[in-house]
Amino acid sequence: MSGRSIPTCDMRDLNSEDPERQKRFIRQMGDALKDIGFFALENHGIPIPEIESAYEEAQNFFSLDSDTKSSYEQRQINRQRGFTSFGVEHAKDNPAPDLKEFWQTGRTLDSEHPKFETYPSNIWPDKDCPSFKEVIDGLFLKMENLSTRLLEAASIYLDKDKHWLPDMSNDGNTILRLIHYPPIPDDADVNSVRSSAHEDINLITLLVGATADGLEVMDHDGTWIKVAGNHNHIIVDSGDMLQNLTNGLFKSTTHRVVNPENSRARRFSMPMFVHPRDEVDLTPDDELVQITGGEAKFESITAGEYLYQRLVEIGLTS
Repeated sequence: MSGRSIPTCDMRDLNSEDPERQKRFIRQMGDALKDIGFFALENHGIPIPEIESAYEEAQNFFSLDSDTKSSYEQRQINRQRGFTSFGVEHAKDNPAPDLKEFWQTGRTLDSEHPKFETYPSNIWPDKDCPSFKEVIDGLFLKMENLSTRLLEAASIYLDKDKHWLPDMSNDGNTILRLIHYPPIPDDADVNSVRSSAHEDINLITLLVGATADGLEVMDHDGTWIKVAGNHNHIIVDSGDMLQNLTNGLFKSTTHRVVNPENSRARRFSMPMFVHPRDEVDLTPDDELVQITGGEAKFESITAGEYLYQRLVEIGLTS
């Protein structure tokens, strides 16, 4: 194990009216994404009772019987909304299934919204979990607003207009995923862990403090940094799309969720995967190419193409 911990940034600095505190936050956040690709956000402003309510709703849903949960599985839309069964998803280049099941929701759009027909519509387990929609939708909106503030800070760090990255994610295909890691089955594949080593595909991820430890981030020397699970921190990391766009200036770092010592212990987590709109061009930015060696290191591809490519790689397409 690495002796390091991931950096911590204080959201109160960014929200301060003191320009020096704002600059400090932007510098610390940007340096963290350049170095290890992860940081812990403290004083994030998401009310702890709302986080706890969301986890209660997750526990209520995942405690339903398998047939009921499976009735919410949407294979025809590559499981991008609703339920995904245990053992379906696997990490890229690792065929052993992850030991998890999850629920995915996007922004709730009304029929007048220009993206209403672009993204799959949310589905909700209203009959089985009557409070689920209200609680999860409410958390989604607060998390999305927080992600916009962080993307503004990242844009400023990159010497861009503060709207550069938020404009890409505005009306994007952002997803909040509620993950349940149940007790490890006795017949689990010996090569399976709760979440195999992988990188996130999106711009940034905001992980609302998990209910237990288990998350580990790969350090530069290949050792693993343990990340504690608690609701006082939101863990933020940069994904493949942001790495592509910045020509590697911001890192998309390998991470995993390991199996617990107590194989009967359950774990819940809630990452928000902040995505651009499908049509956004992720070609490495020319100015950032110049400060990262002068040569484009990543491909020219749209966000929609990149997402579908990854969905195939991790087994979520039908």
